[in-house]
Formats: sequence, structure tokens, C-alpha cells
Amino acid sequence: MGEWWSLLILRECFRGTRRFGDFERQLGIAKNVLSARLKHLVEAGVLERRPSSQDAREIEYRLTESGKDLAPVLIALAQWGDRWIYGGKAPVRFVNKHTGAALDALGLRDTDGQRLGLRDLAMRTDRDDAAA
Repeated sequence: MGEWWSLLILRECFRGTRRFGDFERQLGIAKNVLSARLKHLVEAGVLERRPSSQDAREIEYRLTESGKDLAPVLIALAQWGDRWIYGGKAPVRFVNKHTGAALDALGLRDTDGQRLGLRDLAMRTDRDDAAA
């Protein structure tokens, strides 16, 4: 996921882009690069290829469950950019499509819903748990 084009392709998927030609137009990406990135995302299980619902001769790229689970990652990166690059003047805003309400800033919360800061975190491994 760390490759730049992969993130942009995923962003387009979340915006509803599904066809090769549409990715190419929206991103201004070379066909060979787009083909390689889409192949990689399919092999990684983030996207799946399926016949278009409108024309079975056309292939669409759809997010898998694994791909959909990347939404918070992309939103967090966008929110970071809004704060640190765009000075709070976001070029793209995420809102509740039903109400228009803005998304709350993503943050760290425990399973009880308590907001956490970095000082509240500890990283543990299976080995740490076994030793306890």
C-alpha cells in the first residue's frame, strides 16, 4: 500500500471509479503503470476483477472487504494532509452523505471508546502476553 499510485487508485475506488479507462483518465497515469498497480492490488486481495454489470465484456475493479477496511487509513492520511499541508483548508472533505455533517477527526480509542494519546499506548507481542 505504500506505493503512491496504489493509494490514488484506492482513493478513486472509494469515489466509485471501476473501469481501467476511467482510472487512466482520472489519474493521468500511464497504462503500463496502471495495469501493474491494478494487478498488484488484485493479487493482494484489496481489489477484485469482475464483469461489468452494464457490459459483461468490460472488466470492473471492485473493493474487496479487505480493500474497504482501508477506508480509515485513507481518511486518516487525508485528515493529516488537511492539517499539516493545507492548513485546515481541505481540498476534499469527508461528510455524512445523509446529513452533510463533517467527519470527526480519526483518533486512537480503546475498546471502551476512551480517546487515547501516544503516551497512553503500549505495543505488545504474543511473546509479551505469554510471559505475563
